Amino acid sequence: MAFLPFCRTSVLALLVVLGASAAGAQPVADAVGDAPTAGAEQRSIGEWLRRMHDASRKRTYSGSFVVSSDAMLASARIWHACEGEQQIERVDALSGPPRMTFRRNDHVVTFLQDAKVARIEKREALGLFPNLLQAVDSSIPEFYTVRQLGQDRAAGFEADIVLIKPKDKLRYGYRIWSEKKSGLVLKLQTLDHDGRVLEQAAFSELQIDAPVRLSALARMMDKTAGYRIERLETRVVDPADEGWELREPVPGFQAMHCIKRAAHAGAAPTIVQWVFSDGLASVSLFLEPLDPQRVAKPGLVAMGATQSLMQRHQGWWLTAVGEVPPATLKAFASALQRSRK
Repeated sequence: MAFLPFCRTSVLALLVVLGASAAGAQPVADAVGDAPTAGAEQRSIGEWLRRMHDASRKRTYSGSFVVSSDAMLASARIWHACEGEQQIERVDALSGPPRMTFRRNDHVVTFLQDAKVARIEKREALGLFPNLLQAVDSSIPEFYTVRQLGQDRAAGFEADIVLIKPKDKLRYGYRIWSEKKSGLVLKLQTLDHDGRVLEQAAFSELQIDAPVRLSALARMMDKTAGYRIERLETRVVDPADEGWELREPVPGFQAMHCIKRAAHAGAAPTIVQWVFSDGLASVSLFLEPLDPQRVAKPGLVAMGATQSLMQRHQGWWLTAVGEVPPATLKAFASALQRSRK
């Protein structure tokens, strides 16, 4: 359809680009590097994730990172600053068309430099690398296990290597390089059920506690002179009020939020985006009225770890997107139904 959805590892969302696996889709080894350090190996999955989450939100940093899959390669430069609960970051795409994206909490401005367009929207911050944890959820241990594999170096830092494995086939696993002192995620590999790398996001160069000022990034974000402003209207909605419900839940996934958004600047919101997460992985269900003149071909598309399922659904067009196995998207599509005409 005309709408290109955004979803999690969304490195992909901010870059709007995908990339290729430098690891060559190699299976995960049972042991990597040196033996786990005392204390670190005793951390629970909640403790590991909280440590990584806090580091991504409470530290300033800047660096270059690369997102890769078996098809393409993309890179970007990131600056992140925080003051208390205020978060701001700038991401400059280093591959593809020039674009500069700023996020201040849930407020996003994307500068399309060639077109001299600044797109302004609100967007939930689900899992922007290096922030892996999407929700503080006690159910995560029900669906994942954790094991420290050893130590290694990444982006010039000593790191603990942590393997997070799913307990079922509705979600992928992760191999994570976590900076030893701060916990910041330096490298993240998304793994299929055979332990093969589907996608990798990694810093190639990083400065932790960099002299990045929140006020300076805020001024850059507000500097829209010379750009045509495009505002993408969104509003929070109740899926039941929009006529949608799940006949049965998909195990482990909880509804996070639901919004109605415009397909393009200046248009009224017509597309419902219903977001679910198990705390690590997320799924977005995009629903829009079926337009016979713009119907895309139904099917399943894979780009790295991101799967997209497109199909007609009770007179509507459904696009289900997530960094989950295809079976998970099919489970959501099967459970989704109209609650009223």
